Amino acid sequence: MAVTKKPDLSDPFLRSKLAKGMGHHYYGEPAWPNELLYIFPVCIIGSFACVIGLAILDLAVVGEPANPFATPLEILPEWYFYPVFQILRTVPNKLLGVLLMTSVPLGLLTVPFIENINKFQNPFRRPVATTVFFIGTVVAIWLGIGATLPIDISLTLGLF
Repeated sequence: MAVTKKPDLSDPFLRSKLAKGMGHHYYGEPAWPNELLYIFPVCIIGSFACVIGLAILDLAVVGEPANPFATPLEILPEWYFYPVFQILRTVPNKLLGVLLMTSVPLGLLTVPFIENINKFQNPFRRPVATTVFFIGTVVAIWLGIGATLPIDISLTLGLF
């Protein structure tokens, strides 16, 4: 339960503030007439004005019409699909690429069973699961960065 502080109405400083119309939140004025009727509409109209103003100032550029028979080479999926996109892009056999893509969630499903006997939640006391997590994170970041590069340097990231 919350503890509500009751105002001391005998305090002369508070009485002077209340006489000037200040300090209404201090003693808990109800939300109905003031906030719901006056402040909320101003915030809502202000938010709409900001969104509409940004939409007017930053117009969407209309490009060339889409051609379903010519896929551009620079097309990329959303950023969270970069690692599996890189797997599919670099593996020459597409069936093998799809199998490797499905191995990602299957590998994630096996992680809880690797050390399910261990009762500790401290990652330093669960070395196998921690190592699998760190290696998977490094590989995902490596593949994600490589997906944004041209295919000839995507696996080495241009470093080697």
